[in-house]
Amino acid sequence: MRVIGITGGVGAGKSTVLDYVRQRWDTLVVQADVTGHEVMAPGGPCYEPILELFGSEILREDKSIDRGKVAAIVFQDGEKLAALNGIVHPAVKKEILARIECARKEGVSLFFLEVALLFEDHYDAICDDLWYIYADESVRRKRLMDSRGYSQEKINGIFANQMSDIFFRTHCDYVVENNGDLAVTYGQIEERIHSYETL
Repeated sequence: MRVIGITGGVGAGKSTVLDYVRQRWDTLVVQADVTGHEVMAPGGPCYEPILELFGSEILREDKSIDRGKVAAIVFQDGEKLAALNGIVHPAVKKEILARIECARKEGVSLFFLEVALLFEDHYDAICDDLWYIYADESVRRKRLMDSRGYSQEKINGIFANQMSDIFFRTHCDYVVENNGDLAVTYGQIEERIHSYETL
């Protein structure tokens, strides 16, 4: 099985790439942010520790964790943010490693993994191939304004905290250009996956 790590800046179109991969190949796709939601759900491994950290005021009526309330707290409290990350990140990684192992046993040939902090949390060490999904900054800005309603100020803040284009190009094995022409994007994905078959 080949584990392919997907990374890139916000608005680069990682979801577009993963949607195509899901439709085109018999593959498993895991997104760390979705897994993060799952481990924080009632009954999940992070639910009780997070409740102990923040108290019951972060719960919705259905007893699920209100992520918006948690975000508002950690935005103003660096210690609580570090504590939250210390609870969630290891649990997410443990779950992802378990899914990779399960997929191997089931004979899955391609396992795609999207992680925002792919390098920071050392997921690159468990991937066989790293794809950098790239789009021009102007394209990413327009996507974030149109699809998420972000202001220029908010986008500036997000971009300032992300790794540079040079870093991604230096540390990844393959670049998928995704500036809007889907035929070009899909062609690059096809080319890379077909290259695996010749190895």
